[in-house]
Formats: sequence, structure tokens, C-alpha cells
Amino acid sequence: MAEKVRAEVTQEVRDWVSDGHSRPGLAVVLVGDDPASETYVRGKERASLEVGMHSETRKLPADVTQDELLGVISELNADDRITGFLVQLPLPDHIDDDTVLHAIDPGKDVDGIHPFNMGLLLGGAPRLAPATPTGVLRLLAEEGVDISGKHVVICGRSNIVGRPLAGLLLRRGAGGDATVTVCHSRTRDLGSFTKQADILVAAMGVPGLITKDMVKPGAVVIDVGTVRVEDPSRERGWRLAGDIALDVRDVASMRTPVPGGVGPMTIAMLLKNVMRAARIAAGRAPE
Repeated sequence: MAEKVRAEVTQEVRDWVSDGHSRPGLAVVLVGDDPASETYVRGKERASLEVGMHSETRKLPADVTQDELLGVISELNADDRITGFLVQLPLPDHIDDDTVLHAIDPGKDVDGIHPFNMGLLLGGAPRLAPATPTGVLRLLAEEGVDISGKHVVICGRSNIVGRPLAGLLLRRGAGGDATVTVCHSRTRDLGSFTKQADILVAAMGVPGLITKDMVKPGAVVIDVGTVRVEDPSRERGWRLAGDIALDVRDVASMRTPVPGGVGPMTIAMLLKNVMRAARIAAGRAPE
């Protein structure tokens, strides 16, 4: 499905450029040398180049000052070659995440987490929405899973997954009209909620958190959790694990794997957002 979305974006970019527009561009700002962040950034850069976009990575040292980082964001806000950009999280402790994220031009906020874009989403009229939630919705749509009237339980309340996904699911019309419950680390008796879910989305970053006794038979299960866990049997000494235990496959009607499930869709939908940002800037945003 991710390959299908990337093919769509490739054609969109070709058509956009052939209509006389500048090639869309994605920039990623990476602070420090966190191995996981570097891997994600390389994947985003490679994907943007493959669909024909301009791509840049601004790599800054871990001890960069907040003012210096804000200066880079100001440059990208003003750079016509950059259609959209994001600041890779997490940031070092001495930098205030909110100050940095709020400095991004909302029209170039392809992560969809600027307060302006989050406000539109929660108001039922999303403009640029976070890529992971839109990737989840695209997965469900491609598999013909009807969301309307279904009980969707989301485990996790982050600003990049849980909260925006809840807002998208509550919209009226296609892809929405769900009954939504959001659980989190303080939820008591988590299993009593997850067992009610027609569609269960796990995004808490706790390996194996959801076991089969916590899942209603026949439920659709989406695993957003991706955490490195030690594994001496692997040459590299670790493997990626999701929030959903493997035994859930015994009861779920559908489930996404980790790795290879939501992750590729997130990058694909990020590319969709870059193309959408280009249309917005040109006054041609799709419905």
C-alpha cells in the first residue's frame, strides 16, 4: 500500500512540474546523532528523491543553541525551494520543543503538529494532518474496513498519533463517524477498554503491551508502536518490536506487522503532505 501511495505521489509530482510549477521540496532538520532519528531521516530523504522531489537534510550538532536552531527554521520558512519541512524529534533537553515547532510556517508544517494545523484538524477541517494517523486511515480504507459507527480504541495520546487520529475519526462523513475511546499510561484496567474495540490502535511504545486476552475476537488491530529491544540472537543485538504481542494474530481479523506496517505508510503519507503543501501554497489545495 505504501508503494501504491508513493506511485501516486510520483505521478502528482510529474504532473505538477509539467504544469509549470517548481519541483516540490522536503527538508528535514536533524539535531544530534541519535541512531534511530538518523535512520528515519535517511528513509525520508531517500523516499522524497524517489518520487522526484527536491530533498535536503540540515544536520546540526547536539549542542546547537535554541536560537541557532530557530535561525535555521527561519531560513527554511523563507526558502522557496522548500515546500515543506519538519524538525526530527526528539530534541536535546536544552531546547524547548514547543518553541521550535511553533516557529515553523504552518503552510510548510508537513508533520501537521503546528497549533494552527492541529486546531483545524480538531475543528473537523484538517489542512495538513500528521502522517501516521492519515496512514492508518488509508490502510483501513484500502482494506475496505468501514469505520462509521465502529468503536475505535486508541492506546496513546501523543500529538503525532493518538490525539490527531481521534480527531480524524470523529469527523462527519467518509473515513470518520467512529465512536472513539482514547486510553493512555494512566488508564486503569486497560484491557477492559481494548476488549471493546472493533478497531484497536496501539501507539504507546511499550513492547508486547497488548496480548490476545485484551482483544475482541475479529477486531482489526493497528500497531503503531516501534521500539528497539535487545535481542542477542540478532547480529546487531536488537530488533524492532511493536505494542501488539504476536499471539494477538490468533484472535484479530487483521493486524499490521512491526516492522513493515505503519512505518512505510507514514513516510508515504508524509510525501502526500509535501504535495498537498505545494497545492496549498499555489491556492490549489484539494478537498
